Amino acid sequence: MIEQNGIEKVQKNNSGKQKKPTSALKKLRRKFAKTRLRTALVWYCHRGLEPADVYFAAYPKSGSTWSRFVLFEILTGMSAGFRKTNTQMGGVGLHRQAMRLLPGGGRLLATHEDYQKQYGKAIYIVRDPRDIVLAEYAFLTALDLYHVSLDEFIKIAISSVMDHGWGPWQHHISSWLDSPIAGTENMLLLRFEDLRKDPVEGFARMVDFLGVDVKLDKVRAAVENNTIQRMREKEDKEPVRSSIRGRFVREGAVRGWLSKLTPAQALFIEKHAGDAMARLGYPRFSELNAEAAVRSEAPNPLLDTLLRA
Repeated sequence: MIEQNGIEKVQKNNSGKQKKPTSALKKLRRKFAKTRLRTALVWYCHRGLEPADVYFAAYPKSGSTWSRFVLFEILTGMSAGFRKTNTQMGGVGLHRQAMRLLPGGGRLLATHEDYQKQYGKAIYIVRDPRDIVLAEYAFLTALDLYHVSLDEFIKIAISSVMDHGWGPWQHHISSWLDSPIAGTENMLLLRFEDLRKDPVEGFARMVDFLGVDVKLDKVRAAVENNTIQRMREKEDKEPVRSSIRGRFVREGAVRGWLSKLTPAQALFIEKHAGDAMARLGYPRFSELNAEAAVRSEAPNPLLDTLLRA
């Protein structure tokens, strides 16, 4: 169900039957993604890439949909929507339909994959894994793909291969930060949290990296047209599968985990992903508590519990 103007509406297909969040075929595909045959599928999807292509890479639920909506409007001058953006500026595997918007006829192609040798130039967006697991849990349970507690889901997400085939967040991070393009002019690394804090500056950096000449007013207009509220309005007009039982566009929270994870859950994530978090400047619990003390704020109860654990 989706809520529009205070009225719950049920998504239905052409025959009048209520849609399911995920089809049996898609569930089968996700199971297939955990097998060894996924290697062949990844190879197949990466055929037909070109040297002028640039990749917009991110682990799932790192803010890539919002970012791509903004970039779509900046690069095309058209209003972004789910169908339009995913078709005309789509991802690897759907790249034959993508518009050539970059210098030299290049395409901006989205990918959630680990670094691949074909990726010669890329924007890589990262996000705190403690917020990612919450967003991914809400998304995948809305799709009826998981029927476990958040506690069990976190153990799966942070220490094994998910049904979508991507491994844990920290493995994804390492594949990119240790890639041949890391630290060179061919990779732009941005944190989602910094992008949320100053989106105009962040997207201006992306546009400059892409080699496109765009005035700052155009960047600002694209950001303003893709606030959380505007994105949700677009989702209401073009509901996606996860809209049936929830929202695809969530809050885009920064440090939302502080009020939603238990101490045990947060410590489990830090135990497995702490080194990768440190490489990206994501503070550990003791650092957050010290930060609050410097600002003369009351320490967060969760942090106090963690520090005593």
